[in-house]
Amino acid sequence: MMPLMPTDAPQPSPTDAPPPASTGSGLDTFLILLGFAVLAFVASWLVPKGVFDVVASAASGARPTIDPASFRLVPDAQAGGAPLFGAGGEIGFLNFLFEGLVTGDRNAATVGLMAFLLIVGGAFGVVMRTGALERALRRLMAQGETGKTWLIPLLFVLFSLGGAVFGMGEEAVVFVLILAPVLVRTGYDSLTAVVVTYVATQVGFATSWMNPFSLVIAQGIAGVPILSGMGLRLVMWGVFTLAAAAIAWRYAVWIKAAPERSLTHALDTTLYRTPDQLSTLRETVRREDWLILAMVAVVIVWVAWGVTSQGYFLAEIAGQFLALGLVVGILALVFRSPGVTANGLAEAFRDGAMQMTPAVIVVAIAKGIVLLMGGDDPTRPSVINTLLDTVGTWSAVLPDWGSALGMLGFQSVLNLFVASGSGQAALTMPLMAPLGDLSGVTRQTTVLAFQLGDGLTNIVCPASAALMGSLAAARIGWATWLRFIWKPVLALLALAAVFVVAAQLMGYS
Repeated sequence: MMPLMPTDAPQPSPTDAPPPASTGSGLDTFLILLGFAVLAFVASWLVPKGVFDVVASAASGARPTIDPASFRLVPDAQAGGAPLFGAGGEIGFLNFLFEGLVTGDRNAATVGLMAFLLIVGGAFGVVMRTGALERALRRLMAQGETGKTWLIPLLFVLFSLGGAVFGMGEEAVVFVLILAPVLVRTGYDSLTAVVVTYVATQVGFATSWMNPFSLVIAQGIAGVPILSGMGLRLVMWGVFTLAAAAIAWRYAVWIKAAPERSLTHALDTTLYRTPDQLSTLRETVRREDWLILAMVAVVIVWVAWGVTSQGYFLAEIAGQFLALGLVVGILALVFRSPGVTANGLAEAFRDGAMQMTPAVIVVAIAKGIVLLMGGDDPTRPSVINTLLDTVGTWSAVLPDWGSALGMLGFQSVLNLFVASGSGQAALTMPLMAPLGDLSGVTRQTTVLAFQLGDGLTNIVCPASAALMGSLAAARIGWATWLRFIWKPVLALLALAAVFVVAAQLMGYS
């Protein structure tokens, strides 16, 4: 059986130490977005503003699209830059964040979307507080004592599902801490622990059909119905998850046959190959735990049914997730789940909503940046329209599927610098969505290119706190990780390119 990397790969040195678990490298997303806000403010004064005409087309349904040949610059009298202070509804640099927070209505990509994120975050906070998911996973991990190889792909699928539904990422750090010793003592290595936890969550995150952190935000900003295009994404999640799980299983079996092949063999031996008790993992999965997990599955199906057949949008989907939080909380109280109280569940909802606050602020900042440049209405003078005409001229020489591939490449590279999925969506979609209109790329495909480019490169992104925290939990240096994972990541990106091209050729919408 062929390995994922050469058998003579170098062993980690003592200097290849893991970074701190709490931080990634690079600037904070808020600082990056503030820099873009400054650039937008300057551009509003230096870049000529232009407008487009819009036309209705059968291909775009009810949404009018930009006529690429209609671009024209507006007279200087209509093209003044944004002021420093805004007053009377005028957008200025010092009030761009406020304007971003209050723009729109209940169905818009700002106010409505931000309310949705807070409610979903609170509901998931309640689910996580019950401990049902953690107890079920701990009990499953205890099966590693028997050395069953089916545990590897099963864990991968479960964590991929967590990434797709809950947007798991940072939560993987805890499970790396739990799982690494178990897998090493049963013949695998700490790299396998990171793969079946963190990597799995990012594969699910990148291919999700309902991820509130990236997909919902991107679709809302792009003007695409929330959670639309679910059929292809479900197929994509299944294909990516099974393919990546097979790679993980193949590597795990190869390492189990000869653990010294591992890049982390020396370190794993020092840290984990010592006598220890695994009884702490043998937690009893309670009756209410199974009911809670079943309720999560029911709501996933309910959301899919509501979106695809009933036209549910932000308000209705938020109501479904709130129902999940309420029912799960009641079950946990009725069955007296360990450590669960009514006050504790209320606190969990509040904490879950608070965890969504950075994503909410990112959406508002990005919307404010767009407003500083004149807004995203193609029929009103803006810097964005001028940029679209310039970039659209360049992309006109490419076929539409070539432009879609270019979007995938752009999002993949940008994610190395802007590791926040919500931040990248809010920053790029106001430009990418109308650029897709100009280039003949459907907006759904544009969102797909963002989604795949953002999620898959999280696996190697040194600016990702979740990745660096997971590596630190397993005592793996980033350089060692990169030597191990670069081939699988390239394979996943190649598969992503196939899906993006196929989506464009089939008119994915």
